[in-house]
Amino acid sequence: MSLIVKSKVKEYLEQAAGEKVSMAGDLPDALEEKVKQLLEEAVRRAKANNRKTVMAKDL
Repeated sequence: MSLIVKSKVKEYLEQAAGEKVSMAGDLPDALEEKVKQLLEEAVRRAKANNRKTVMAKDL
């Protein structure tokens, strides 16, 4: 399952840079892995606190 939309990542990078920028092809995949790691850790923290709801504070 893909969590990252490549076109939105590129759009955000250009907005942040204030100009047209290139994006390496492996950037979205690397970003996807980081996001998955963050979410998995958040789930572990919620479970450790006996919650089924994952909250922002779990990040």
